Amino acid sequence: MSTLAQRAQRAATIAALHADAVDRDGRFPLEAVTALKAERLLGLQIPRQFGGEGAGLREIADLCCMLGQACSSAAMVFAMHHIKVASLVAHGLDSAWHCHLMEQIAQEQLLVASSTTEAGIGGDLRTSFCAVETTGGVFALGKDASVISYGTQADLILATARRHPEAAGSDQVLVALFADQVSLERKSVWDTLGMRGTCSDGFRLEARDIPVEQILPKPFAEIAAQSMLASSHLLWSSVWFGIANSAVDRARTFVQAEARRQPGQVPPTALRLAEVSNALQAMRAAIVSALRRYEDAQGDVDTIGSIGFSVMLNNLKTTASEMAVDIVQRALSIVGLAGYKNGTPFSLGRPLRDVLSAPLMIGNDRILANTAKLLLVQKGGGQLMSA
Repeated sequence: MSTLAQRAQRAATIAALHADAVDRDGRFPLEAVTALKAERLLGLQIPRQFGGEGAGLREIADLCCMLGQACSSAAMVFAMHHIKVASLVAHGLDSAWHCHLMEQIAQEQLLVASSTTEAGIGGDLRTSFCAVETTGGVFALGKDASVISYGTQADLILATARRHPEAAGSDQVLVALFADQVSLERKSVWDTLGMRGTCSDGFRLEARDIPVEQILPKPFAEIAAQSMLASSHLLWSSVWFGIANSAVDRARTFVQAEARRQPGQVPPTALRLAEVSNALQAMRAAIVSALRRYEDAQGDVDTIGSIGFSVMLNNLKTTASEMAVDIVQRALSIVGLAGYKNGTPFSLGRPLRDVLSAPLMIGNDRILANTAKLLLVQKGGGQLMSA
């Protein structure tokens, strides 16, 4: 029987074979996602009683890293899927309908997408203009979604909206919508520098006569604070680490080839390789530390919802996203023209373009502004080994 790592490696191998075509054509990484489904990797987090494997976020992060080294777009699709599944697992256990949904995800390997952004709110996922309109036991929802990553390829979309038309913008719920329950009218096309295969087009989403049971019982404010924030920053960072790690691997191979051509001499680029390897190790340490803190805090709502914990996660996102860009750029400077050119064993154009998205996915300035507000009310203290 194959181990989880073996299953993931098989999927990553297929993802790598098609990564250049996915980027060139700006198309969905269908082959990679088909492989992920065949290896039954989309239901990993689902509890065992619902047919999943009960995997923790650290295991998912490892797979995000592995896929990130193969195809950035496939890795990001996998990460975003599991970010939404994490919210279901953490907040859907009190709902019979959502427990059955988890069984479906595990059994049928459903691909889950997210619709949390909306035209006119500037990327603030904690505010909605659209609202759930309930009539009897069903509801309707119309949303101008500025981005729905792989929206037309998803089997299920989790969308945010105001609780009712008179609710405040921050009084939100999260609703589960099957692909055959919604209509998606494309309003914008995802024609970007990198991460082209996520196919994050903009849509007008319309859903009618949806059973109210499909609304998660927990307020979205709790879902965002207790699971979505952590899973997003941890899994995104793991994808970026995978991209950075792949770039350093190519730089290492390049320097080793230089050394073989000149036996007894240390290539000038070896020092630069040592420096970038150090940066990569520091990035890994930051992610591993944050994953451990998250695992230690599981079930402790006070800790996960604390100011210090939010600051830690915000700092991870901004730090990891900036480090990933820096590491790939350093790797490119080591490899030189062979990395700048397409079609060589050391080409780094695609990884560089993909990783440039990292500081922009929830812009770092927005996150730093939020962190600044938190720091104004946070108490001091902390220890070296328990900070």
